[in-house]
Amino acid sequence: MEKLIKAGGAELCAETFGDPSDPPILLIGNTMLTWPDDLCERLAALRRFAVRYDLRDTGRSETADPEAPRYTLRDLVADAAGVLDAFGLPSAHVAGFGVGGWIAQLLALDHPARVATLTLIATRPTAPGPADADLPDHAPELMARFMERPKVDWTDRESVVAFQVENARHMSGPSFDEAEARANIERIFDRTVTGADPGKAHRANQMGTVFAALDSGDRWRERLPEIAAPTLVVHGEDDPFFPLGNGRALAAEIPSAELLVLPGTGSELPRRTWDTVVPALLRHTTA
Repeated sequence: MEKLIKAGGAELCAETFGDPSDPPILLIGNTMLTWPDDLCERLAALRRFAVRYDLRDTGRSETADPEAPRYTLRDLVADAAGVLDAFGLPSAHVAGFGVGGWIAQLLALDHPARVATLTLIATRPTAPGPADADLPDHAPELMARFMERPKVDWTDRESVVAFQVENARHMSGPSFDEAEARANIERIFDRTVTGADPGKAHRANQMGTVFAALDSGDRWRERLPEIAAPTLVVHGEDDPFFPLGNGRALAAEIPSAELLVLPGTGSELPRRTWDTVVPALLRHTTA
């Protein structure tokens, strides 16, 4: 059941699955729906206490202006630690997907006692902006699509869903499940608290646009060798947004990290991958 909590300097919406006495796993994405209900329920059935939450300016967490955030990436890291505090968790297994992977990396670096193990999915070791010269950047054809003037009304549900389904198609691997993608996009739209500007709110919830305006602070890639938490890196073989070389770099630069490559998978964690990802996550989070 969802509830509002005080974490860091914000009021955030969080939800838990499973028995609080089981090993906790903090799931970090853009909105809590980065981690689908069925995936969280599967983890709970396998004796993990799953905690997911909406970042600021997403879902039902507090929202102001996602295109001019008054907080930084490090504030979002403090929020993650605050979510653990709100549930009385001294530490947890931590998994971050996409932009949530930046928060997870910095949580492991700046609050190492809070991170029992680290799982990084579809992310990279550098902040928003141009990639390091040795890392593959976003696929040019994908960015060409994103740079076009979008034919979408961000205040209209049907327009947003149609546009985002096509974005999801371009972000996925060759086996795209349109019905699965559509259902998640619709749910994200329906639970968005729009605030003063519905268009900005829906863009932020659907595309993580707040990160384009966020102060990310100092680089952290050079600090990756400091990460002491056992680390699992999961990356789609066909990820066009953060191509596989980014996952390979994370696995190479974090001591003793394990790399799991998902064939035929893009920047996504669709249901068809769960029979591979969930057992790997369970092994990784078993003492």
